[in-house]
Amino acid sequence: MNKILLFIPCYNCEKEITKVLDSLIDYNKYFTKILVIDNGSKDNTRDEAVKWAKEHSFMPIAVMLNEKNYNLGGSHKAAFEYAIKNSYDYIVVLHGDNQGEISNIREILDKEIYTKYDCCLGARFMNGSKLINYSPVRIAGNIAFNILFSICLFKKLYDLGGGLNIYSVKMLQNKFYFKFPDALTFNYLMTMALDFYKTNYMFFPLIWKEEGQISNVKVTSQGFDLLFKLFKYLLNKKQFITSELRSEIISEYKSNCIYEN
Repeated sequence: MNKILLFIPCYNCEKEITKVLDSLIDYNKYFTKILVIDNGSKDNTRDEAVKWAKEHSFMPIAVMLNEKNYNLGGSHKAAFEYAIKNSYDYIVVLHGDNQGEISNIREILDKEIYTKYDCCLGARFMNGSKLINYSPVRIAGNIAFNILFSICLFKKLYDLGGGLNIYSVKMLQNKFYFKFPDALTFNYLMTMALDFYKTNYMFFPLIWKEEGQISNVKVTSQGFDLLFKLFKYLLNKKQFITSELRSEIISEYKSNCIYEN
């Protein structure tokens, strides 16, 4: 049986984290452990997660706190390191803001479809997906970038940064992602890396909702930054994907356990 880690990155999600955790009760059998990593929230996110864990002692959950705010990419690196050190076979990433739904991967888990791929990527913009209260401007912008990347990478891409993904830990062993930006563009660099390393991956549709969550996306500046990175990647793929892309060099992404069932 595969050893699967469910990683939940969260930042200022006190109103959403318990909803996310509630949704996992019927999925307990799939996951060896649920790993909630709080990225230095300014609200009561980790307190709510710990309270929930104590009230659901039958759930294999650990609540971690990053030693500093590593941003979304840095939290991924901390979780990937945890999965590697503890010999997990796969890691599922589900954002803690309750925009995505764990039910979207039930069939993939039941039929073990994930074992056929290096990674399975949730997509908000493919047939079968459903967007709720999502800004038309953001939809248009995302689709435009999906088309641009598809043309440049010669592969149909349905999303560059969905909040529900499954990765083979074996694929992560060489830590090719370690020098990628810790910022929100981390997932975009992962997409470029999948192209460069000729990774076997698939997309699956998502139900994605916006219900008052605080978005951390700075649309315009992130868009220009993404275009610049794509241009540099196309100029020299190997040099770009293996270069240091972080604005701050961090030798180790440390996350400390504050509660574990």
